[in-house]
Amino acid sequence: MINHADVPQDTKVEEAIKVSYQSTGFFSKLVADYLSEDEKLKEFYKHPVSIEGIKASIEARKGFNTDRKLLVSELIKQYAGIHLNALQNQNLQSLLGEDTFTITTAHQPNIFTGPLYFIYKIMHAIKLADELKIQFPEYDFVPVYYMGSEDADLDELGYISLNGEKLTWQTNQTGSVGRMKVDKALLQIIKEIEGQIGIYPYGNELTELFRRCYTVGKTIQQATLELVNTLFADYGLLVIIPDNAALKKSFNPIIKKELTERFSNKAVTATLTELNKHYKAQAGGRELNLFYLIDNKRERIELTTKGFGVEALNKHWTLEEILVELENNPERFSANVILRGVFQETILPNIAFIGGGGELAYWLELKKVFEAAQVPYPVVILRNSFLLVKEKYADRIAKLGFEIEDFFANELDLINRLVKEHSKNKLSLTTEVGSIKVIYQQLKENTATIDATLMAHVDFLEKNTLKKITELEKKILRAEKRKFSDQQYQIQSLKSILFPKNNLQERIDNFSINYAIEGKHWLHKIYKHSQGLEQAFYIIKILN
Repeated sequence: MINHADVPQDTKVEEAIKVSYQSTGFFSKLVADYLSEDEKLKEFYKHPVSIEGIKASIEARKGFNTDRKLLVSELIKQYAGIHLNALQNQNLQSLLGEDTFTITTAHQPNIFTGPLYFIYKIMHAIKLADELKIQFPEYDFVPVYYMGSEDADLDELGYISLNGEKLTWQTNQTGSVGRMKVDKALLQIIKEIEGQIGIYPYGNELTELFRRCYTVGKTIQQATLELVNTLFADYGLLVIIPDNAALKKSFNPIIKKELTERFSNKAVTATLTELNKHYKAQAGGRELNLFYLIDNKRERIELTTKGFGVEALNKHWTLEEILVELENNPERFSANVILRGVFQETILPNIAFIGGGGELAYWLELKKVFEAAQVPYPVVILRNSFLLVKEKYADRIAKLGFEIEDFFANELDLINRLVKEHSKNKLSLTTEVGSIKVIYQQLKENTATIDATLMAHVDFLEKNTLKKITELEKKILRAEKRKFSDQQYQIQSLKSILFPKNNLQERIDNFSINYAIEGKHWLHKIYKHSQGLEQAFYIIKILN
């Protein structure tokens, strides 16, 4: 493990339990098959998640002309007024060298970082970059957070969950969330956060950080840049905001190809035909996979009889006119999910992309899009996932007779298992069911010799009897459960804490409580347990 300057090194050693993603029940068959390198999926990606895959990705990237000078120049402009430490400056300058590559994760600018996996994705990129520096000392690797600031889905990005409470930004702003401005309504959420975390050792530190980053009139993408930079600067992370005219201008040839050939839809359609034979498609795309982005509006560019149009903005162009608009105002053209990855991989010297299950699913649809655009397709890696379990909750689970990993099962199954294992009474009627089947088999043999038509009636009687026995067994179990009401309540309580809203903790909870309790030690804890190329879900027992 690489020691980063100013990163806490004295955190306690927690117990980490590795489980497979498949065993959690929260990941799709497509994800499970990708992790197991199932043959059905191999045609949909370029490189395996392995050292060999990384080597191949590096070689492919070497053959692509990334405009490194432009990238570094625009990053320097982007960071104007923001302090970069020595490691960040070193990483920034190293991007000019042909032997430096990026490890990238991408996410929209959720207010206050949104759910926990925002943090996990970034730490995964950092950890993989550090591991590859050891594996390949002849190269350098820079972790990058690519901000999807052009996303216009405020319903998804404009809230956080804290202690089970949803804190929502009530604003009338529209369009790209990254371009929205911090207002008084957003500052009110900081007050609400402070009310919940102010009692913890680092609560005031975090709320002050939020206040410094989110000031009235500042764009959300700028606030997110400053927040992420403060949290991860010690690890050398660089952030890129792709809502940038110069970077987009470098992508003009591919936008022009999309406008003239509509190549991405053809490529995706061909892929979906094959992928849908085994899996449900994640993102189908459109005939034209572009948005028009101007001021507080982000609207689809549609095909019209004249050529192209954005009806919501009353704008229409012929092909010649829209190509002139592209040349003069490249910042107004925004890729949708089908072309966003191609843009990312065009402007960054990237070799590996880290994303969640949903991202992995749609990246598997894009290989032919990359090939048509003649842009290298990276190694695609499922992001790290964690379940954080406080020691006191782990102890309660143990007292109930379970392992922590057992709690991925549903609540009813846990309760039934507990009752069956701890009851002193006989709850199963399996023996009786076996005896009944023997009796009815004898009846069938006896009646068959008398009148074969009676066999159907005997079958009916058997099914009816077994049905009633099954109902009786359920009633016995329900009656016995009432004797374990305290344990049932404990199971219900633990499930709601570990799996809020019956979902993974990382998809719901914000990081604020954890940081307020432990400060930067908590971030380093996530770094320690993060894995680079290993694909596994980790349960981390948090020591009190």
